[in-house]
Amino acid sequence: MRRLRSFLHLSPIDYRFGLLTLAVYFTLVLNWKVLSHFYGILQGLGDYDAGFAISAPFVLICASLVVFTPFSWRYLFKPFFVFLIITGALAHYAMLKYGIVFDRGMIENVVETNQGEALSYFNLQAGLWFAVTGLLPAAMLILVPLKFPKTVLRGIGQRVVLMVVPLLVLGGIGSLYFKDYASVGRNHKVLGKELVPSNYIAGTIQLVKRRYLYADMPFQTIGQDARKVAQDGDDKPTLMFLVIGETARAQSVAANGYGRPTSPFTSQIDGMLAFQDVSSCGTATAVSVPCMFSPMDHAGYDGDVARHSEGLMDVLAHAGVDVLWKENDEGCKGVCDRVHHIDISPDDFPEDCVLGTCFDAVMLRGLDDEVASDEPHDQLIAFHLMGSHGPTYYKRYPDEHRAFVPDCPRSDIENCSAEELINTYDNTIRYTDYVVAQLTERLKAYQDDYNVVLLYVSDHGESLGEGGLYLHGAPYMLAPSEQTKVPMMIWMSDGYADANRIETDCLAAQAQTGRFSHDNLFSTVLGAMHVATGLYRPETDIFAACRAPVIHAARR
Repeated sequence: MRRLRSFLHLSPIDYRFGLLTLAVYFTLVLNWKVLSHFYGILQGLGDYDAGFAISAPFVLICASLVVFTPFSWRYLFKPFFVFLIITGALAHYAMLKYGIVFDRGMIENVVETNQGEALSYFNLQAGLWFAVTGLLPAAMLILVPLKFPKTVLRGIGQRVVLMVVPLLVLGGIGSLYFKDYASVGRNHKVLGKELVPSNYIAGTIQLVKRRYLYADMPFQTIGQDARKVAQDGDDKPTLMFLVIGETARAQSVAANGYGRPTSPFTSQIDGMLAFQDVSSCGTATAVSVPCMFSPMDHAGYDGDVARHSEGLMDVLAHAGVDVLWKENDEGCKGVCDRVHHIDISPDDFPEDCVLGTCFDAVMLRGLDDEVASDEPHDQLIAFHLMGSHGPTYYKRYPDEHRAFVPDCPRSDIENCSAEELINTYDNTIRYTDYVVAQLTERLKAYQDDYNVVLLYVSDHGESLGEGGLYLHGAPYMLAPSEQTKVPMMIWMSDGYADANRIETDCLAAQAQTGRFSHDNLFSTVLGAMHVATGLYRPETDIFAACRAPVIHAARR
């Protein structure tokens, strides 16, 4: 090796220069796919900030330096980066040639591919690409001698600087173009799966986690003791509509004090109660929906445990309640997998589904048939709305519900004015209010045969530029209230209130002054459906404190 270096006249270079060179190489060569995709997206937008476009390579270079620096120690440097160069070259070729997206599923496919199938992907073009972008730079890295600091303390100091300076640059770019990056990233999530080497490394970690850390986690059945408890004085069964909203924040709901008329439909319904202080379990659907249907509370919620366990819908079914889940969003996140569910398809309802998605009023389609029964019995229907799912807010409401104008009929919300963005989002809130009101009116039609009750709650909120933040998904501890405070409404018929001995004045007071969260949903629904189980906690049942026996006992 030394003779070869001497023959090639290779002089030692500082390891910091080597790190910078690697960061540039990964950005401009091995991440050419993601950069070209990014600039193609910008060209499609037509109107974008030139500074935003120019900043993209510098973001990748700085991010690479931050991530690469901890692996730049003497005996780790070359083996680690040789591995990344070789695997990165293979991954990049596969993305360019075959359009492969590297996530956990694709890594699993790679692991399970047999030798014959794997060899079929190699040809002269693949070999040349791999040699030029993988083997050649890896060989150069192996041959070029690197100079490292003489003391550990100096090495630590240099690496701290190597990480802090790029972080400051990233912070500066973020302060200028955060909303642009947030919008493009939200609209084009595949970009994150095109980043080399984070895409296949993250996919590998997820695969290992699922296969080896949680593969043996047994699936837990819960609520086997669940049973229905008969109500005194009324033999009507209960029909409950449980409406799960999407991306609706309490701050934009008129019923929660917002200054614009975004609740014109439910405000006309006598007895509709809007709860003023309700917190979500998470800031994204993938966390909030499984959490609210789990017996775990926000403080103790574990997503892996929830994925390997039954939830509220299963417990209701164990008790003999007829349950149905109607899906118009992006899936029930596992909570409806073991019960009857209907996924709304745009092909089935073309009159309600345009621009690739369905307006939430489609939930009313077929409802009479789904409720109808020769012998009425306890039934719960859950509706998972598309709601205010962004950033394509304009796709969530039909033209006749375009109440606030000018709105923003585009997905790159960073190019909308603040007025247009808020108008568009408020239209989604107003349309959700219409759908909830329509479901309530439909529920009233079943009062002759059922005691009826409706509960609506959103899964999480949304940022619309407050503090420079857009959309949602911020870490919960750092998330603003716009992302964690959600609307919740409850309506019940007089028959339901009488049969359950609920004092509505008490419940109305609770709605105005009480503090609630997704933690209340599990036991509230169990109580509303008269299901007894050891999982039920009366202290989290919203109705429990307002049942007449409890109030009378407290007064005594």
